[in-house]
Amino acid sequence: MAFSKSFPKTVKGSSYPQWEEISLNYAEEKDQEQKCRIDNIRLMKECIDDAKAILKEKSLKDYQTDLINVSIALFEKRASHSIYWKESKAKEKFDEMYKK
Repeated sequence: MAFSKSFPKTVKGSSYPQWEEISLNYAEEKDQEQKCRIDNIRLMKECIDDAKAILKEKSLKDYQTDLINVSIALFEKRASHSIYWKESKAKEKFDEMYKK
């Protein structure tokens, strides 16, 4: 199922916006998922490094399970979900279609 999102479009002479639905095609959606995956992998590696630094700074034992639990907590706080990437692409398409 294709991703779609609605955006408000200003209508001249009306105080109410007209909502335009923008859909991503299969290739655009998969491209955004891939970008998200690459960014999340980079982010997880960064979180593991940060967790190691936190455990070391606080003189805590760096057992792998503790390290991974701290990494996951950091990752969940920082991670972008694929929906964000798809919404951004849809907004980009909307802006291109309705340039002012």
